[in-house]
Amino acid sequence: MKVLITGGCGFIGSHLAQHYEKIGDTVTIVDNLSTGSSENLKDIDFKGNYKKGDIRDNQLIEELVEDADLVLHMAAALGVDNIMKSTMESISTNIVGSEVVLKAASKFKKRILIASTSEIYGKNPKQPLSEEDDRVVGTPQNIRWSYSDAKAIEEAMARSLNLENGLAVTTVRLFNTVGPRQTGKYGMVIPRFVESAVNGKDVVVYGEGNQSRVFCHVADAVSAITKLVERNYTIGEVYNIGGTQEISINELAIKVIEETNSNSQITHVPYKDIHPIGFEDMQRRVPNIEKIKNAIQWAPMKNLSDIIEDVAKTFRS
Repeated sequence: MKVLITGGCGFIGSHLAQHYEKIGDTVTIVDNLSTGSSENLKDIDFKGNYKKGDIRDNQLIEELVEDADLVLHMAAALGVDNIMKSTMESISTNIVGSEVVLKAASKFKKRILIASTSEIYGKNPKQPLSEEDDRVVGTPQNIRWSYSDAKAIEEAMARSLNLENGLAVTTVRLFNTVGPRQTGKYGMVIPRFVESAVNGKDVVVYGEGNQSRVFCHVADAVSAITKLVERNYTIGEVYNIGGTQEISINELAIKVIEETNSNSQITHVPYKDIHPIGFEDMQRRVPNIEKIKNAIQWAPMKNLSDIIEDVAKTFRS
């Protein structure tokens, strides 16, 4: 099988490339390296085809999609830091780029999976969050919600092409996927905490630290994604992919320090000192994963301690 992975030099994309090469498939990656890294391909000894390019390049994307059997659309401008600092470019990538990829998949009748996000739900107070739950987002003046809005438009385009043209698309909403090869560069909390702890630096918590999250190991996310695209009854459906251990950010900081045997101290920094304009956070974000459990009998196998250990190995090496 020929597999095309947009954003394949990224954290999750590179793990997917590694999976498909391991089982003998031919993998092609397209990535502009805006958030991904070519080092990820060296780490996995990638032997497939790599095209440096932008998903907004219609001619390039059509050529690559036409030659593929399966398209995994993982490319996105992501991370709170990135969205806040490069808002216009992020919106363009996430909307225009996704439109190009989805239309190409529709034109050539290709099986496709798109990676959406838990940000879709915004600050909906109903927890845990199910796939049919409403979006509750803040004012557009709080720029962080532009990522949620852009990914919602991407999902809507996929839904429209599925209904109108029979696009064979499955959508996944990823909840805080973490693991080896992820960095804290774009605000991802676990790699940021672990890198600080491993190096004996202060573990910096943004805000009061009472906000809680659930984390999922990238190996579990890859397992879910690859099983979903193997089953045609998942076409047209949306699935949450996430872990099961809810933890506050303060508790996470303590756990990271303990499990890395670090002498780091925990410090707190107000949000306004990190994101002075247009930022708003939510107190809880917990996935309901019953739908994907019932669909493909999937459940996360790695716990939070496994995640921290694997991320720590990356920074120690």
